[in-house]
Amino acid sequence: MRTLTNYKPHIEVTSDLEELSIRGMESFVSQARKAIKDKGKFYVAISGGFTPRSFLELLGDHPDSQNLDWDDIHIFWVDERYVPKDSKWSNYNLAYETFLSKVNIPPRNIHAISTEFSDFEEAARQYGEDLRSVFELKKDQLPEFDLIFLGMGSDGHTGSLMPNSYASIDTTHLASVVYVMDEKLNRITLTYPVLCAASNLVVMVSGRSKAKTLKEVLTSEPDEIKYPIHLLWPVLEKVCWLVDGEAAELL
Repeated sequence: MRTLTNYKPHIEVTSDLEELSIRGMESFVSQARKAIKDKGKFYVAISGGFTPRSFLELLGDHPDSQNLDWDDIHIFWVDERYVPKDSKWSNYNLAYETFLSKVNIPPRNIHAISTEFSDFEEAARQYGEDLRSVFELKKDQLPEFDLIFLGMGSDGHTGSLMPNSYASIDTTHLASVVYVMDEKLNRITLTYPVLCAASNLVVMVSGRSKAKTLKEVLTSEPDEIKYPIHLLWPVLEKVCWLVDGEAAELL
């Protein structure tokens, strides 16, 4: 593995998706151990999609992950498609199949985004209330996750903060609705102030289809409307980019 120094962002380029997944798992384990040692709890938010799947599978199978104090780990989601929990499109379902069903985490520590409400706005409000309750937030406080895992789409979105969407400029709520043309893929997402408040963020990027966008994102002036991933630029010192060789081929 090599670390690029040509750019301000902290970027680790791995040989392939397998090595990227191992590095993601190692980050999860090390940050979990540190947080539990320092304050007795570890709060983490994860994402769905193709890239995180093998990383999540490692969380379910690797001894270092299995041996974590899961009683002290709270799992949240960065975003969720508005589909039933057993849907193949569900980020919750992906996490459950890959690792939640294989580790000894108490159900009370699993904080899924509810998709049972007929009103999408109510679902976002409820997720915000869950965050306030678990983090014991006062008015106007933000939850401070120990670690958030993100991806980046080929259009430069992260979480479900899409180009030209209201959610990308929502500074009022902890969670926001993202409406798209296909109703089945409407989403709930954490807003960018919540992402930026985290102590550590890991952005996982894989595949040749992301290479052009990744180069533009890392070398152009920040444009949060065109590339919502640029919303992380104010806290870039807290972000680690894990990028496989194909995604990094133009860097």
